[in-house]
Amino acid sequence: MTNDDREDTYRGEQEGSRWRGSGPAPGAGPLLGGLLDGLPESGKGTQAREPSPAAPPHNPFRRSFPEPEMPPAQPEPHPAPENAADPAPAPTPPPASGPAAGYQVPGRSEPDQPEPEHSRPASHTRTPAPLAPPMSEPRFNVIPFRSGTRNPGPAQTPQVPLAPQAPQEQRDPHPPEAERPQPPEPAMNPGHADENPAAAEPKQSDTVHAHEAAAPLEAPQHTGPHQRTEPEEPQGKAPALVPAIQAARQALNEQTQDARPKGAEAQSAKAQNPDSRDSETRGAEAKQTAQDTPAAPAAGRPGADDVWNGTDHAFDDAERAAVYRAIRERRDVRAGFRPEPVPADVLTRVLEAAHQAPSVGHTQPWDFLVIDDPELRSRVRDLAQNERDTQAHSRPATRAHAFSGLKVEAVLESPLNVVVTVDPSRGPHSPGRHSKPASYSAALAVENLWLAARAEGLGVGWVAFADEREVARILDLPSHLEVVAYLCVGYVEEFPTEPELSLGGWAKGRPLSWAVHRDRYGRRGLPGQEPTTLLEETITAIGALNARAVEEARDRQDRMTKPQGSLGILEEVSVQLAGLAGECPPPVPEPAAVAVFAGDHGVYAQGVTAWPQEVTAQMVQNFLDGGAVVNAFAEQVGAEVTVIDVGVVGDLPKGSGLLPRKVARGTADFTQGPAMTRDQALQALEGGIEIARDLVSAGNRCLITGDMGIGNTTPAAALVCAFTGADPSVATGRGTGIDDATYERKVEVVRQALKANPVDPEDPIGTLAALGGLEHAALAGFILGGAALRVPVLLDGVIAGSAALAAAAISPESLSACFAGHRSAEPGHAVALEHLGLTPLVDLEMRLGEGSGALLALPLLQGSARALRNVATFDTAGVSTAQ
Repeated sequence: MTNDDREDTYRGEQEGSRWRGSGPAPGAGPLLGGLLDGLPESGKGTQAREPSPAAPPHNPFRRSFPEPEMPPAQPEPHPAPENAADPAPAPTPPPASGPAAGYQVPGRSEPDQPEPEHSRPASHTRTPAPLAPPMSEPRFNVIPFRSGTRNPGPAQTPQVPLAPQAPQEQRDPHPPEAERPQPPEPAMNPGHADENPAAAEPKQSDTVHAHEAAAPLEAPQHTGPHQRTEPEEPQGKAPALVPAIQAARQALNEQTQDARPKGAEAQSAKAQNPDSRDSETRGAEAKQTAQDTPAAPAAGRPGADDVWNGTDHAFDDAERAAVYRAIRERRDVRAGFRPEPVPADVLTRVLEAAHQAPSVGHTQPWDFLVIDDPELRSRVRDLAQNERDTQAHSRPATRAHAFSGLKVEAVLESPLNVVVTVDPSRGPHSPGRHSKPASYSAALAVENLWLAARAEGLGVGWVAFADEREVARILDLPSHLEVVAYLCVGYVEEFPTEPELSLGGWAKGRPLSWAVHRDRYGRRGLPGQEPTTLLEETITAIGALNARAVEEARDRQDRMTKPQGSLGILEEVSVQLAGLAGECPPPVPEPAAVAVFAGDHGVYAQGVTAWPQEVTAQMVQNFLDGGAVVNAFAEQVGAEVTVIDVGVVGDLPKGSGLLPRKVARGTADFTQGPAMTRDQALQALEGGIEIARDLVSAGNRCLITGDMGIGNTTPAAALVCAFTGADPSVATGRGTGIDDATYERKVEVVRQALKANPVDPEDPIGTLAALGGLEHAALAGFILGGAALRVPVLLDGVIAGSAALAAAAISPESLSACFAGHRSAEPGHAVALEHLGLTPLVDLEMRLGEGSGALLALPLLQGSARALRNVATFDTAGVSTAQ
């Protein structure tokens, strides 16, 4: 027990408060899982796939977990006479026997969806042609993963929704008692905490969140302006638990009945019969010795024999729901503050909650500076505005527009500002201290303040643009204090339904399932679910194109004001984008991000390149400084550049734009044995998946492959040979421009590698580990990650092409997300593209790498989607068609 715990325990005993335990809180907030299904625009039309008969078992991470709904409190029944018969307990509703909403049972067919109203007439329909040539026989690189061969072709069956749509309207929250139904379990998007619908509550006005406290406080009464008056609900018996929790509790109780002592069973039976004694009597009886009959449980709490809790430390249902509601509805409010002042007692309660935050060694290293001075606030506003504009100008156009829209005027518009500071030197001899304990503790104080403010109906906005040192100078803070947070506080017109950054398309956040690991990092699994690896979870999430959207896109292309087929391959590109997004027209794939994966190679020792190996690290620094071709092209097309160190031999300095994901200091010489261990290849694969997830959750809607590594075309050629069967003389190129002698040596090195590492067609990951590089493996994971998120992946040259071969061997359906940006001058790239069935958008005889060719193709990819969205049809434009 820490000092904080001892003090809180003592305080609780003195004030007669209950000990706040950490028992389970079923039904207290949204459960999260799955991938980023709720992407802007594209996510709203995406539908689930009907799995093929040979599809692998459904990953539990793709399930939708309905959030339990808290019904309104029920009135407490009048005490019955002592001689009256006990009323029969209400039967516990059985748990749902079918799968959860959004969970597709493998192998079970789903009914076809009705034809959309805007579909073309039957006379205009045609059978959609596959986007890639069909394979007459299985290819050796199409490896069955876990449960049989996958069909690499696009699915021709309509998809079913990932989860049922949430109801648009809610019933009267207070129907007559006799007509009150058992609350249903609402469907939810297994995406993000702030996106998921909250538990169903009474229907409210349009300003549903305005000034509404998350939980009623006993004293003192809220005195803020514009306090909305809600009908008073009867107190007493708390609402019943949702059926799933009731069933689970009942099952657990039945399993333990035989093991309970008879005396305890008798006492439990008495405890289950509530009496009419008041709360003070119950509280006194709870302190009696064990031989006394236990008191009836408080309203909404489980009985003493309920093994679900085991103790009486948990909050009751209403209290628990209020806590989780405050957490769920917390928002960073940047606009809409009202001018009414915050009452002193309300502000005191909020600051007291912040002051009760846990701290290492109970040092409480924070201070709260309440700022009313308009002159000080104006200077801080100017500082934040200048910093915001500076950062916006340094970003690509799409990002700059979103960034410049972030508001800082709340510094002046809100009734008051609160600055949370930290004293890093406070309590230097406290137990358990380390490098930054004070800052961590102060962050917890900020969180407490935020949640308490939400419970009081106050909005809080964090001004993150201002430089903390400049803010400290403006506020004339002592030199030993640091600014942790500058907060705007006040009553607001309404709370946003989602975080502002999410509503503005800046970022979407990470689902909970991405962040929960079991025992070891990488073994992901929500509580109660079997842990799985990131690679398995990702592969299970990948699926074919949405057949309905593909057909609608082809129909629209035929009706657009142009001759059919006149846009060439761009028409098929737009169709593929629609099928990937699950809607027609598809969203324009912007903003875009290019991920440059960097690594070194042991085969460099075989003399396959004239460039020194240290150039890899030097070029990484050049990327970070903005001086490479990839930087120039990215600026031209409005893409962001991210550099990832997965295997550079040297140490790279930390800097903005560099993500350290080093698996090893280069690979081994694959002429002597495998280039990587299997574990290293898996780590690189999952590292690439993580990068794809992070870039998409940051708001990017198109992923572009990039690479850097001296000598990396040699392992690329080996991978092309292994996955396509091509001869090394056909798949090996001159890379950075080597002479004839070096080229002949390079071809022979590839032959030696294939001889030293026999290819197992049943093990694509083993092949990747034996012949690839760390950046090749990471790029393969990057492609898989983008495909699982149903985001287009624009491929660069031969390095990306060899990685795409590995990704397709692991999951053939990942090709649904792949678009060939260009055709490299390296001969192995043409072999890879032909094998994959991909048509390049650009052919300029480039062989630079870095993602340069794919970046030049980005406007074509975006233009194909924009044409499908914006070009009128013959009907809408009043243009006559050909006779």
